Amino acid sequence: MRVRTTLVGAAALLVSAALAAPAAFASEGGGHAGGGHAATRKAIEAAVAAGVPGVTATAREAHGTWSTTAGVGDLRTGAPRSTADRYRVGSITKTFVATVLLQLEAEGRLSLDDTVDKWLPGVVHGHGHDGRHITVRQLLNHTSGIFDYTSDADFGRAVFTVDGFFQHRYDTFTPGELVAFAMRHEPDFAPGTSWKYSNTNYVVAGMVIEKVTGHSYATEIDRRVIAPLHLKGTSLPGTKVTVPQPSSRAYSKFRDPKGPTYDVTALNPSLASSAGEMISDSADLDRFYGALLGGKLLPREQLKEMKTTVEATGIPDTRYGLGLMDTRLTCGVHVWGHNGGIHGSGSTAMTTADGSHSIAFNFNGDWAGDMQPVIEGEFC
Repeated sequence: MRVRTTLVGAAALLVSAALAAPAAFASEGGGHAGGGHAATRKAIEAAVAAGVPGVTATAREAHGTWSTTAGVGDLRTGAPRSTADRYRVGSITKTFVATVLLQLEAEGRLSLDDTVDKWLPGVVHGHGHDGRHITVRQLLNHTSGIFDYTSDADFGRAVFTVDGFFQHRYDTFTPGELVAFAMRHEPDFAPGTSWKYSNTNYVVAGMVIEKVTGHSYATEIDRRVIAPLHLKGTSLPGTKVTVPQPSSRAYSKFRDPKGPTYDVTALNPSLASSAGEMISDSADLDRFYGALLGGKLLPREQLKEMKTTVEATGIPDTRYGLGLMDTRLTCGVHVWGHNGGIHGSGSTAMTTADGSHSIAFNFNGDWAGDMQPVIEGEFC
């Protein structure tokens, strides 16, 4: 699932709690200790001042690795966040899914121009949806027109309201059930005629991976990406409701910035499936995006396909490739990556075009703070 780049709202009580623990900064591996990341650090502190309980971030470049935290990881105890925190990364999962599909294309096992119905006959069907006219490429770049299941009213009541969440937080949703929520609605547009972000696209993409390989998308991501890159903090939990240690608590106000703060750490991530179930840490995300943009995971042709973008309607200064966002910063620098959100967790991972300079960070609250200044601070 995708989180807005800018999260709005703050609560004075939470701000005071978040500031009760002093910000902690750590430099690792010969990074820019002592001020080389001053603008990044200032933006992170500003996010905490705006109401984010805590932030963890790691940047990686030629000079080494730099990590920092601010605020708290547990509002009850005041424990600080850790630079090694694992957290739910939401839609950053999409880049991993797209990478696997592009590897399969490079192996000749599918084509980006295959229709959805070639692999999943009858799955995308109903109220005008027709998988015979939607391609795998259109799933990956959000030009399919498929309705976003997270916008379905019944699904929203079950997972995005206070009462619904605490009643259903441990429920398991199958990919087919998630797609069925979307099929209750008409498409947003005819395939290939416009752009709109839809989590359903990547649930279907995960199903295509399983049909092509005979293995779950999680298994394929693990053996093709996580294991080769030695991403020790990265996992696809399936239906497991906890986040591995070390980790912080995750907090939500359920779209009411002035409302109570709820601990939403434990949940069944099948509600996000291959659109956003993954758990990772900042160092792993830096390593992944650095390797991806550095050409270590895809052949040149497939990386070029991934970086072929369309306008991301409604998202300023952003174009969207295949599971990969191209963002133009105010200083003119282009960075590549993705952001993601799920209950109580907002994350961003960005890297330069050659993968040589990356940053990944996480907010453990989903109602306050602005992520864009952190990105600007690091790259501008």
